[in-house]
Amino acid sequence: MKIAPVIRIDAIRYARHERTASANFTSAVDDHEVPMPLDYFVWAIHRDGFAPVIVDTGFGDDAAMPRGRTITRPMIEGLRAAGIDPGQVEHVILTHLHYDHAGSLDSFPNARFHVQDAEMEFATGRHICDHATRAPFDGEPVAQLVRKLYADRVQFHAGDAEFAPGIRLHLAPGHTAGLMVVVCDTARGPVVLASDAAHLYANITRAIPFPIFIDEADYAKAQAKVMALAGGSLDHLIPGHDPLVLACFPATNDIARVDLEPHRPILEAL
Repeated sequence: MKIAPVIRIDAIRYARHERTASANFTSAVDDHEVPMPLDYFVWAIHRDGFAPVIVDTGFGDDAAMPRGRTITRPMIEGLRAAGIDPGQVEHVILTHLHYDHAGSLDSFPNARFHVQDAEMEFATGRHICDHATRAPFDGEPVAQLVRKLYADRVQFHAGDAEFAPGIRLHLAPGHTAGLMVVVCDTARGPVVLASDAAHLYANITRAIPFPIFIDEADYAKAQAKVMALAGGSLDHLIPGHDPLVLACFPATNDIARVDLEPHRPILEAL
């Protein structure tokens, strides 16, 4: 058996939003009235001898209720179902600072938080004065991150970087100014946690963006980058919000093992 630095990656679903296909694309699609819900995930990267690295931190009832999202299981309970004690987590990677990826920061009292320079600058800068741009952000999680910065618990990254052996960070702006994706070396090859560089597999296969981005040209470049990092194969790319993740990969109790081989007929049918 091939030995790799990353021995397991959990995609842990914590929330859901029922919607139709028309809400997930910037242009009209033939199946616009077909149900196409979004699932909300956090991810846990496991290596031998180290505490799990958590990717993103989800949101709680304070964000779910006004936005009409349904929490299927609180994020903390999902981590515990995966055998993870949040108090033992030492590192949290924030792919970006939208409300559904950067809430619940205080659930990790001993963690250091990793974010791109460009993301923090954008989320605390003049662009947020525009209400439409600000809509996917919540002020309190961003303020919490600023407070953690002053407590020496934030580490900034400027572009692509090696996070740890077998884990790499790649800047992929477009959806936000400082969105980063996480590439893990596993026994089956690289696994790309694409976050919102692609909400759904269909955003890639149909070449139609999800309707939230700050720069459409950069968004397209980000998708090309994540596909290249995945070796051109959807097998190795994990989108940020696709319910197919739980269908494609071995899953129990709303936790999918995305380090394992997917059920290819589902992906091939996209």
